[in-house]
Amino acid sequence: MINSYGELSLEQKAALVSGDGPWSTASLPELGVQPVRLSDGPHGLRVMMDGGGDNLGLAESAKATCFPPAVAIGSSWDPVVAERIGAAIAREARAAGVDIVLGPGVNIKRSPLCGRNFEYLSEDPLVSGVLGAAFVRSLQAGGVGASVKHFAANNQETDRMRVSSDVDERTLREIYFPAFEKVVREAQPATVMCSYNRVNGIFSSENRWLLTDVLRNEWGFEGAVVSDWGAVHDPVAAVHAGVDLEMPGSEGRNPPIIAAAVRAGVLDEDELDSAVQRVIGLSNWRGTADGDVDFDAHHQLAREVAAQCAVLLKNDSALPLSRSSKLAVIGEFARTPRYQGGGSSRVNSSRTESFLEVAVDYAYADIDFQPGFTLDGSGDPSALRAAAVDAATGAGVALVFAGLRESDESEGYDRTTIELPADQVELIKEVAAAAPRTVVILSHGGVVSMEGWHDDVDAILDAFLLGQGGGAAIADLLYGAVNPSGRLAETIPRRLIDSPSAPNFPGEEGHVLYGERVLVGYRGYSKMGRPVRYPFGHGLSYTTFRMSEFSVHVTGQDSAAASVRVTNTGDRAGAHVVQIYVDATAHDRVLRPQRELRAFTKVFLEPGQTMRVELPLDRRAFAYWDVPQKNWVVVPGDYVVQLGWDAESIHAEQSIALEGDLVIRELTGWSTLAEWLEHPLVGPTLREDVADPRFLYITEPRVVRVTGTMPMGRIIDFLRDDLPEGTFEALMAKSVAAPRPDIVPNSRWGSNGKD
Repeated sequence: MINSYGELSLEQKAALVSGDGPWSTASLPELGVQPVRLSDGPHGLRVMMDGGGDNLGLAESAKATCFPPAVAIGSSWDPVVAERIGAAIAREARAAGVDIVLGPGVNIKRSPLCGRNFEYLSEDPLVSGVLGAAFVRSLQAGGVGASVKHFAANNQETDRMRVSSDVDERTLREIYFPAFEKVVREAQPATVMCSYNRVNGIFSSENRWLLTDVLRNEWGFEGAVVSDWGAVHDPVAAVHAGVDLEMPGSEGRNPPIIAAAVRAGVLDEDELDSAVQRVIGLSNWRGTADGDVDFDAHHQLAREVAAQCAVLLKNDSALPLSRSSKLAVIGEFARTPRYQGGGSSRVNSSRTESFLEVAVDYAYADIDFQPGFTLDGSGDPSALRAAAVDAATGAGVALVFAGLRESDESEGYDRTTIELPADQVELIKEVAAAAPRTVVILSHGGVVSMEGWHDDVDAILDAFLLGQGGGAAIADLLYGAVNPSGRLAETIPRRLIDSPSAPNFPGEEGHVLYGERVLVGYRGYSKMGRPVRYPFGHGLSYTTFRMSEFSVHVTGQDSAAASVRVTNTGDRAGAHVVQIYVDATAHDRVLRPQRELRAFTKVFLEPGQTMRVELPLDRRAFAYWDVPQKNWVVVPGDYVVQLGWDAESIHAEQSIALEGDLVIRELTGWSTLAEWLEHPLVGPTLREDVADPRFLYITEPRVVRVTGTMPMGRIIDFLRDDLPEGTFEALMAKSVAAPRPDIVPNSRWGSNGKD
């Protein structure tokens, strides 16, 4: 290993910050710098058989275990699930000689139409951050580096290589950054992957504010920034911004450009040295192929964790199934399971099990299977439905396996609708009309609508995409061997147009406006009073729970803790997710959602067992990002802490008062009269210092309703020259402990306007 960068020529340094082919870093064997191997793998390894490149998941990869994708992991609301998957993937990576796994994806599900939503955890940054950090910690504890992705504001596939995500800083800080921040601060991933898209007009790979100011200087990220595959357009700008490793390699084109830029003084060599240092640092994750993998054990693990992820949405006493029930199993997905998404994360599964294969181990009676539809659209839909209806008529329970076909969603393109295929909707309706009881099992990566058939069926199990053990896990859940415990990590709307992002998705002419701002997902539905089919956080169980003795106590000037007793009041062991929300709408300084998830935990209880749960609420639980202050601010005053069954069903709440932050804002002529009057330093003496009768009149409470929004500079103009010279300038100077140097002392307007 090299001892100093002085041992490296400029050309060697430049070569190290560009990959060697599609899956490896460059090496300098003569200096002891060995290559580091990377692989796709958010929910299972995708190691290419020939070592070649394949960003779209079209070529064959080595056998690996396909664990539940992120859409399912997010719905577990359980960091233990993420940890178990991370540890298993680390074992498979070590056996395959892989040093760094590309995952997890913690981008926010801004729109239900995003074609890659199956690879992301949630519409909520706390759920995404907690589960993402758990996965990274576990993966890296197994000796394999992680690459948390895609930083940042990568929330659609349409025009993803160049679209500009136009989003204000507060929204970035509160919605799109926190999951990344939590993973970085709590788990220190080996790498962070920058996204393809622009952020406010600047490519992520060239955005120094994003990659250096925020990621490194504010959050303390110590690892390497790697580009998404093909995201570097200007290699010199990328190094300057903070990209350490361009992937894949440019086949030698870019290193000479970087070296020339250093020689010309366009790029500081210290910046290149820093990138080289971090790339060489990735060798800390480099290992050798480490043993064999017990794929049977990993398949069993995939089955176990999958059962923790499915969400029981509806159950009118139809589930769990009796083993003696005469079943009609309808839908091709029961025989040919849809269990993962398409694109770069596609896994060549070590094995799969369908529901039909496993159900025979549970059912005492014969199972009548009818495909109901085909996966490629072939066949006679009417004949397929007729056979399904005939089977349903003679059964005690009809199980309809429906969902999205592989071609309906994938990396690379967005959906245009949330509707199920029309032939499946018609199938569900006709079967439900014929069968004594109908249970629908859904398989899909992005949210699907249930309108038009929801009320016709007796139960709905949302299985999302559950990985290769999903078919068996569904059988475990339907027959009650496992008690459902998943909760929705994203809202299921009644109408696509109700989605807060709908008017601005996916944008036009190279730009997508994040016009809903912080009102993403459930934050928007509740704020705007739009009814949903199922809210964020919803999920049923085969047992019942009671929450009691809810209390909240203040633990500091800007923190608190919530406590509740949870009791399993049913006759089955089960898990309950305690969800704590904060309503900060009493403070109207900035737009605040009706409520925001600020803490959660999943507790497993035996029948009759009671557990007291206490969840801390730190400063960030009450804060908003104050753009002028460039910091998190907790407004002094009242906050309502809520205990929810989900984001719409609040079980109990308690108001608390926080001391919060005393923010001293600099006053200028562009500050409004109301801001002057409310200023903690100037406000108390303002009327005394400016005793002019006309000023006293316009500051009367009944008049301030009209005059309060006027800039003080305009009011000074109205008063003209009747006031002592320098009166307002002295008050402006008094508004801050140390006036900013750009204040113009003799200007009526101050630093933010013109006279």
